[in-house]
Amino acid sequence: MQRTVFIVSDHTGLTAESVARSLLAQFEGVSFRYVMRPFTNSEEEVYELLYEINATHQREGVRPIVFSTLANPTLNDQLKTAPALHFDLFRTYLGELERELGRPPTGRVGRLHSISDRNYFTRIEAVDFALSTDDGLGERYYQMADVILVGVSRAGKTPTCLFLGMQYGIRASNYPLAEEDFEREALPKAIQPYQDKVYGLTIHPQRLHQVRTQRKPGSRYASLEQCEYEVRRAELLFRHLGIRYFDTTSASIEEIAANIVQTAGLERRIG
Repeated sequence: MQRTVFIVSDHTGLTAESVARSLLAQFEGVSFRYVMRPFTNSEEEVYELLYEINATHQREGVRPIVFSTLANPTLNDQLKTAPALHFDLFRTYLGELERELGRPPTGRVGRLHSISDRNYFTRIEAVDFALSTDDGLGERYYQMADVILVGVSRAGKTPTCLFLGMQYGIRASNYPLAEEDFEREALPKAIQPYQDKVYGLTIHPQRLHQVRTQRKPGSRYASLEQCEYEVRRAELLFRHLGIRYFDTTSASIEEIAANIVQTAGLERRIG
C-alpha cells in the first residue's frame, strides 16, 4: 500500500515534516510518498495545491494525507477544503495553549526557524564545525569539540555529526580509523589528547560491505573480508581503550545521536 503525504508550510516545512515522519513511521506495511510544499504564502499557491491534491485523490483512489503549519487562518481554511485527511499542526494546539497562557498567538510566519533567533546561529555554527572537522580535518579545532566520533569508513560518522549540529547545536567532529591504528592498538595521534570525549560507531560487516560496494564496487575496500577485519579490529580497539560505542546497523541517526548526547551528558543548545 502507498499513500501520498503532503507537507504544507508557509516557511521551511521542517517542523511539519518531522512530526509527519515520526507519526507515520509507526505504520508498517505502508509506503509513504512525501510531497514537500514549503513557503506556501498566497491564495494562488493554495489553489494550485488544492488542484494537485484533487488530482492525486482521483489518480490514486484514496485521500492524500496533509500535514500543515499555515499560520494564516484564511489560507488554512482554504486548504481544508481539499479531499484529504488533514492534520493542522498549529490549530490543534494553539487554542488550548491560548486559553492556558491567557494571550493570543502572534500568527507570525517562520517563528521557529527565524534567522534573528539565537538558535539559528547556534545551529549554523555547529553544522559548520562538523563540516570543517569532518573525516580527520581541522585537527587544531578538536579541543573545541563536544564529541569526537571514530569508526571505520562508512559507519555513519558524518551524518551523525551533522545531525548533532543541526538538531542539538552540538559541535561534533569525526575521525576515521585506519589499519595502522589497529596495528598500534591506539587512537590516531590527533585525537589521543581528547579521549574523554571520543565515542565509537560500529556496523555489521555485511551491511558495511553493501554500503561500500555502492561506493567502490569490486574493490578491496568494499570486500566482505576487509569489512569483517576492520569492524572486528575497531571493536577490539574500543573495548581495549574503554571507549563507549554504538551500533549503527539498524539504528536511525536520531537514535544514535540521542544515545551519544545522553551518554556524554550533553544538553541540547537549541530550543
